[in-house]
Amino acid sequence: MTLVRLPDGTEVPALGQGTWHMGERGADRAKEAAALRLGLDLGMTLVDTAEMYAEGGAEEVVAEAIAGRRDEVFLVSKVYPHNAGGRKLEQALARSLKRLRVETLDLYLLHWRGSIPLEETVEGMERMRAAGRIRRWGVSNLDVEDLQEIGPALRDCAADQVLYNLEARGIEFDLLPFCRRHGLPVMAYSPVGQGGALLRHAALQRVAARHGVTPGQAALAWTLRGPGVISIPKAADPEHVRQNAAARDIGLTAEDEAELDAAFPPPTRKRSLAML
Repeated sequence: MTLVRLPDGTEVPALGQGTWHMGERGADRAKEAAALRLGLDLGMTLVDTAEMYAEGGAEEVVAEAIAGRRDEVFLVSKVYPHNAGGRKLEQALARSLKRLRVETLDLYLLHWRGSIPLEETVEGMERMRAAGRIRRWGVSNLDVEDLQEIGPALRDCAADQVLYNLEARGIEFDLLPFCRRHGLPVMAYSPVGQGGALLRHAALQRVAARHGVTPGQAALAWTLRGPGVISIPKAADPEHVRQNAAARDIGLTAEDEAELDAAFPPPTRKRSLAML
């Protein structure tokens, strides 16, 4: 299994599991938790969630999935921007820990930038780390200029989680190279796109057919092709989970990458950071 090294030397799977839209329907929660447990069985032990997802419902699904297996899991959650400072940060973290039924997070991310100064958020994260409530902190949806604003504390930032897939390649121009220079892993959310348009694209379907895999697997393999990228697809169906896990074994060829570059050109200039 491909591993990605965090700034503190910890290695995590390059392929993890996302939970966006989980926990929204009570009737689906048992199935969603079972899918996450299957993913753990298949080695996708990094699990990403957020207080925003179903207003805590996804964290409750994760709690069910990791019950009795906490030591296997690298657990990530995210804080709303309006909760990312002072007592609100402590209270938001306490609520997440309670919903997740754990004592500490492996990684706690600022979900996106809001009105609270980054300096205040970083100070709060460091307090929570010193208190043993989190092991690491990081950010999400922050561009190069935002990361530079963090200043020397950037050395303690464990990851930047951003939108990254064949349709959203803007980070390749400057953000991804910046993160690689600073040893900062990128976590790719929505790695197979949203709404299915990417999976219907003829070029991706041709590449998938050459490998005897689904377009989703080919798209996922594409995000895993380079160093320092952690991909976090969401799956609530057992077969989809197995397909995601199998994407780790797909080796895209130079021909594949050239065809995908022609269909989804890499950026040649700075673009605004894409977000969902």
